[in-house]
Amino acid sequence: MSHGPNSRRRVVVTGWGMVTPLGKNAEDTFQNAMKGKSGVDQLTSFDPTGLPCTIGGQVKDQWLAEFEAGKDLRTNKFSSRALRLMRAASHEALLRAQLDTSSFGGRMGVALGSHGDNPTVDRMAFLQRHMGPDGTWDLKGLDGAGGYPFLSFFQRKPDVGAITLAALFHCKGPTLSVSSACAAGAQAIGEAAFLIGEGSCDLMLAGGAEATLDFVGLAGFCLLRALVEKYATPQTASRPFDRRRNGFVMSEGAGALVLEELEHARSRGAHILGEILGYGSAADAYRITDTHPKGLGALYAMRAALKDACLAPQDVQYINAHGTSTQQNDLTETIAIKECFGRQSFEIPVSSNKSMLGHTIAAAGAIECVLTLMGMERSVILPTINYEHPDSKCDLDYVPNEMRRVDHRIALSNSFGFGGQNACLCLGSFEA
Repeated sequence: MSHGPNSRRRVVVTGWGMVTPLGKNAEDTFQNAMKGKSGVDQLTSFDPTGLPCTIGGQVKDQWLAEFEAGKDLRTNKFSSRALRLMRAASHEALLRAQLDTSSFGGRMGVALGSHGDNPTVDRMAFLQRHMGPDGTWDLKGLDGAGGYPFLSFFQRKPDVGAITLAALFHCKGPTLSVSSACAAGAQAIGEAAFLIGEGSCDLMLAGGAEATLDFVGLAGFCLLRALVEKYATPQTASRPFDRRRNGFVMSEGAGALVLEELEHARSRGAHILGEILGYGSAADAYRITDTHPKGLGALYAMRAALKDACLAPQDVQYINAHGTSTQQNDLTETIAIKECFGRQSFEIPVSSNKSMLGHTIAAAGAIECVLTLMGMERSVILPTINYEHPDSKCDLDYVPNEMRRVDHRIALSNSFGFGGQNACLCLGSFEA
């Protein structure tokens, strides 16, 4: 698909992988999503008793253990849980792309959206024990604590994920660490595509990872009153665009893509899975905890992605919405879509994967990008489950409750982050 006469180099997708609450890989996740299953349940990673929200989308420890069995785990001591999930997703993506990454040197890079670990309660208590009554720190005691504080320091740093992936997979090209809340995974993919397009490299391993289902992570969003607090069952708690939505469900996961310059992919006979047609990014510049009431940042990001792809609004056949299941986000995203697409907005299918996955924060944009590409490949639009009570203010076609078989070749994938950080990817089926 042409990007116009002054286009950059074309960027295609030759591999993808993921680990989510719905499955240990991309295929399992997609199959369960097609069936409208939910990956949300009661939390078991810690005891959430006393918090107003006690549910989340967890990745099974068994899946991670299966992947790590028999592998060199020396980097695990520096790795957060999110990075371990990203390693599994990346391994799947590279296998699908049939890449031996050791041969590309400085022509292959890494772009990762992630935030590192939250400090756990036991870690904070451990540090407190090494503070004297006069407020001074016992650094000698900390230094002799078996490396615990040192490793904890690295697991919290958001840049460690990208550089560890680069070392694991011999990627000596550009390395980007993106920490932009819910937009991080999509921004990592968009920025990676830009680097390939302008010629800085030929391949990028790009995506997002998040695993902060712990007391600090959950309590923070509870205090902001952003999480769901009223639900009949955990599985029906996430209900994007439904009139009775009352907060999002926090989840964990990782999504990875292998992005490649078209001629490079062709030269090695790679199977091309789709194309990154365009990328848009914008800020609300409004409030640190609220989106703009008219969805201006979201609107600017969608328009920028279409402009970058040299496409018009009428070319879009599906929108994978950010759709978090909060009153404000779902309304402002609907407003932004209407402003961007006008009367056509009522004809475009719009659905939210978060109805089934919950919100995987930094991983969301990457996971949803892959699911969008998989849907185009199979002529399937995934549903918005738990849609039971129409909202007169959210009145688009949200593909309620059941997946839809529709041939579609151009789609937008929206990721609108906390505090007004917005990213939009324009994705397409590959056309020679």
